[in-house]
Amino acid sequence: MGGPRTPGPTLAPVANETGRTPQLPINADLFQTAGLEFVAAFSAVVALIFIMHPFAEKMGLVDRPGGRKDHAAPTPVTGGLAIAVGTILPALILTPPNPQVIGLGVAAVILVVTGVLDDIYDIPWPIRILAQVAAALAIILIGDVKVENLGPAFGLRKVDLGYLSAPFTILATVGLINALNMIDGIDGLAGSLCLCAVAMLAVASVYAGNSDLAHGLTVIAGAVAGFLAFNLRLPWRSRARVFLGNAGSAYLGLMIAWAAFRLTQNPGHPVTPVLAPFLILPPVIDCLVLIFRRLKHGQSPFNADRTHVHHLMLDGGFTVTGVVLTLCGFSLAMGLAAALALRADTPPAIMVAVFLALTGGYFLFTRKPQSAIAAYRRLTGGREDAGRAKTGA
Repeated sequence: MGGPRTPGPTLAPVANETGRTPQLPINADLFQTAGLEFVAAFSAVVALIFIMHPFAEKMGLVDRPGGRKDHAAPTPVTGGLAIAVGTILPALILTPPNPQVIGLGVAAVILVVTGVLDDIYDIPWPIRILAQVAAALAIILIGDVKVENLGPAFGLRKVDLGYLSAPFTILATVGLINALNMIDGIDGLAGSLCLCAVAMLAVASVYAGNSDLAHGLTVIAGAVAGFLAFNLRLPWRSRARVFLGNAGSAYLGLMIAWAAFRLTQNPGHPVTPVLAPFLILPPVIDCLVLIFRRLKHGQSPFNADRTHVHHLMLDGGFTVTGVVLTLCGFSLAMGLAAALALRADTPPAIMVAVFLALTGGYFLFTRKPQSAIAAYRRLTGGREDAGRAKTGA
C-alpha cells in the first residue's frame, strides 16, 4: 500500500507530508517487549484469579445453575474482574497521564463497578445501558476519542459524521459491549473471540505503525489468555473453573471498541474504518440479527432465548469446544480476508456490501431456528445430543 497515492482503502501507513512512507516498527525489540508484556499480563490475571477465588462466595460473585443457566455447578464470576484489575492498575502506574487514558480509565471503572453489581444483584437492563452510555461519554468528553469519519465507506468520498460523531460512537460502544455479553453463553467462547479480535487489532496496529496501541493490546491479550486458562474446556477439565461475568464482557467490549476507534481515527497511522467490524464479526452479526428479529416480533431486544448462534450450533450437534473452535476460526478467517481485500485495494463500499450480505444471509439462515439446527446436524453427522451437555456460561 505505502506510497504517495491516495485512492483506495488504507490499511498500511500512507505517505506523510514529506512524501516518505513511515517505517513499520517491526523489529526484535518490539516483539521482545510485547512478549514480556503478554507474559506479565497473563501471570497477573492467573494470580488474581487464584487470589479472588476464596472470596468469590463471600462477595456474592458466584453464578449458580438454575433457570436459563444450565452449567453444572456454582462457578465464580471473577474472571472479568481479574482482567480489569490486572490491566487497569499497571496502566495507571506505568502510563503517563493523558486525556485519552484518563477517559478510558473512567469509562472502565464505571463499567466494572456496574458489572460487578449486576453479577451480584442482577440489576435491571436500563441501568446497565445508562452505565454503558456514561462510559462512552467518558471516552468522548474526557479523552476526545470518537468516530469522526467512516472513510469512503459508501463511495469515493470520505464520510464525515459531524454532529453525529458522538451519537455514533455511543451506539457503537454500547452495541459492542452488548454483543459480547450476548455471545457469552458457553465456556470459552466470549473470551476466545475477544482474544482473536484483540490479536488482529494488535497486528493491524503494528502494520499501521501504531506501536503504542499495539503494546496496549498485547497486555489485554495476555490478560484474556490468563483468564482462558481457567475458562476453556480442556481434555483434563470438563467445565470452566471461572466465568467472565458481566463486568468482564463490558470491560472487554469497551477495550475493543476504544482500540478500534484509536486505530481507525488516527490520521498519523491510518486504517480504514470498514475493517473494524470484520475483526469481531461473529458477536456483531449475532447481536444485530437477534435484535432485529426480536423487534420484528414485538419483543424487547434484551429478551432471553436459545436462538444465539452458539445455542443453535449446540442443538445441532456441535460440542462446546467445537463451537468455540469453529467460531474463532471463522472470525480469524474473515478478519484476514478483509485485511487482504483492503490490501488489494477493494473499494470500501464493496466491504460494506459484504458485511451487509453476511448479516442478511445469517438472518435468512436462522429465520426458522429448527431449519438452522437441522443444517448444523447435517454438518455434524446427525449427532442430535452431542451439544446438549451442560454448556457453561
